This record gives sequence, structure tokens and C-alpha cells, in this order.
Amino acid sequence: MAIVKPFRGLRPPTREICEELACLPYDVMNSEEAARMAAGKPRSLLHVTRAEIDCPVGTDAHSEQVYNKSVANFKMFQEQGWLVQDETPRFYVYAQTMEGRTQYGIVGCAACEDYANGIIKKHELTRPDKEEDRMVLTRHVNANLEPVFFAYRAVREIDAIVTGIVAREADYDFTAEDGFGHHFWAIDCPETNQRLETLFATKVPYTYVADGHHRTAAAARIGAEYSQKNPGHDGSEEYNYFMAVHFPDNQLRIIDYNRVVKDLNGLTAGELIARLGNNFIVENMGAEVYHPTRLHEFGMYLGGMWFKLTAKPGAYDDNDPIGVLDVTILSNLVLAEILDIQDLRRSTRVDFVGGIRGLGELKRRVDSGEMKVAFALFPVSMKQLINIADTGNIMPPKTTWFEPKLRSGLVIHKLD
Repeated sequence: MAIVKPFRGLRPPTREICEELACLPYDVMNSEEAARMAAGKPRSLLHVTRAEIDCPVGTDAHSEQVYNKSVANFKMFQEQGWLVQDETPRFYVYAQTMEGRTQYGIVGCAACEDYANGIIKKHELTRPDKEEDRMVLTRHVNANLEPVFFAYRAVREIDAIVTGIVAREADYDFTAEDGFGHHFWAIDCPETNQRLETLFATKVPYTYVADGHHRTAAAARIGAEYSQKNPGHDGSEEYNYFMAVHFPDNQLRIIDYNRVVKDLNGLTAGELIARLGNNFIVENMGAEVYHPTRLHEFGMYLGGMWFKLTAKPGAYDDNDPIGVLDVTILSNLVLAEILDIQDLRRSTRVDFVGGIRGLGELKRRVDSGEMKVAFALFPVSMKQLINIADTGNIMPPKTTWFEPKLRSGLVIHKLD
């Protein structure tokens, strides 16, 4: 069963400070974008998570100078009272609203040992170099500055507790510049916090990494690293845990993750369409944007026209949890077999576009001449994601896109 525990969060003391301090995760932007986002906002957490914006232009974002600036800024935020630690451990409810839908997550500390023993399940591969990149700042500031995004199979008793909590006024409540709403409640009732901890320990056998595989792996490695360096280690230390927002699976929606390709591998448009006919029913849908409406159905934009591609029976294996995915079908039967793109992780001929940007972005990139063809996919379901994680399989690269992104700075977990 999952270990999820309350913690003494470090967080903004007022709504006003929170709205300025909260920011997007550090890895969804470059240095220039971070500088623009933090302009005129001295309390933005980007001054800690992207401290190169406070160093001379051109400073290496991974230099010791930047990490030292992060430490100094983090200390200053606490000295200024922009971040204040709660006196007692507690859980928090973090809700996000997008396009009229609201999803409610429990912010708590997951156990590093759960990642090691498979209680926390993953569906993507991680790279040690990217894990190390995410570990360096954690070592310097000795805190989980940003939460990871977890899912769990919904539990009615947990839902009921959350419903009661969110009936009162939120501690923080704001709409970010992207139009997404963020709402946050601290749970200061000891009995409620104990009840939530017990429910996770008795009703939630597994949790699932939805977004943040590298940060999760990095947090687990930090816990192991700290324990090895502590001769008095007893397992109760805060470094044995890391901050995650746990959402019930039935509230989450995965957004499509689409592909654009730079060339047709020497084929003409007509030759490509002819070869697609071996495994797909190809229908010309005209100039109007075509959105796939179900699994095994794809949209293709080529030469100013949209096409509907429907995978033929026998083109995929319903009994293979990976082979049945639309990203696998497209990768195997189109990108690899026809366009000779064999390695999605390394090929420079293919790029990936999150569905949050709309299919108009696919059309724009093809019409501009930057890309030659675009493919729109029907999104993976949470049921598919959980099935793949439960069976120990790994999804192909760039399969899932979750939105909204978790805002950083609503609460921070200190490792000491």
C-alpha cells in the first residue's frame, strides 16, 4: 500500500504573495522566457528555480554561480517572510480549473522507498543525466521546490473528505496568465490529516507517475544518497519523502500529443497516401481541420488538406498493451515503415506538439514549410496509462500530455 504523509509545508503567507510567487515548472521554459515571466515580480519563485535570470546574461544555467544564487534567493524569500513554514504537518488540497473542469489533488509526501519497491508505478523511461540535472538544485536548496504529478485509483472516502475541505474559502485562489484557475487549501485538522494518511495506507495500493518521471527518479535517488551519508539514519527523516500532488484517476484527462515530420523520405504526397492504404483506410476530409474522434483514428495534414486515417483490422494487436496504442501504431506503420524514422528519441526529422496548442499549430508548421506532414492523434486514456504501468510496460516517447501544469511555489517541502 502507498505511503503518503502530511508535512510542514513552506508556503506564501497571503494570497497576494502567492499569486506573485507561483510560477510554471522550471523545465517548461528557457532562460529568456523565465526572465520575461519574472519581470516586475521580485517574489516570483523563478528567482529560485531559474536563478540565472539574476546573473549576468549568458551565464550557464547549470553553473555553480547560478546554484549559489538560488540558495541565496531561497534564503532571502524566507527571511523576507514570503515563504513561511507551517507549524505542524498537514496535507493540502490543490485544485486546477481548465475549460470549466476542475480536478482536485491531495498534496502530500510520497515515500522514496515506494519508488524503489514498485508501489509508485511509472510508464516512461528516464535518463540518468536528466535525473542528475534535477538533483543538483535539490541538493543546494535542500528542498523539493516543485511537486510531481501523481494519479491513484479514486477512493470514495478520500473524495468525501476533499469535498468537505473545498466547501470553505480557499487559502489561495487565482487565475494565472494562461487562463487556468488554481485553488489551494491547507488542512489544519489533525484528525482529518490522520484519516487521509490511513486511507492512502489502506485503500491505495499503488500510485502512478502521471507527469514528472525524471523528478520522481531524482527525488528517490536523493533520498538514497542522503541516507547513505547519514550514520544515524533511521528512516523517519524528511529526505526519505518527496512532494507530490495525488489526483484521482477519474478526474484526469490526458491531452493528445501530436507529431510533425520534416520530409516524406523521398516520396511524393501521392506515393505516401498510396502506401498508407496498406494499413489504413484513407479519406480526404478537405481543408477543414480534422480532429480524430476515437482510438485508432488519425488526422493527417498534407499539402493543404486534412485526411482521416483509420487503422485497418489486423494492423494492431488488441492483446498487446503497447502495440494497441495509437502512438505505437503510427510509429510502427507510418513513421518507421514508410518515413524511415526509427528512433523517436534521437531523430531530428520529427517533432512533437502538445495538444494544448491546438491542431492549428500543426497546420501552421506545415504551411510555413518548416514541416512537410503532420499527424493528429486521439489521446491516450487514463485506463490505458494505468494498464501499461500495472503490466510493467513502458510507453513510447511523447505519449501523454497533462494540462494544466502544476504551479510551483504554492507549497514547498524542506528536506531537513
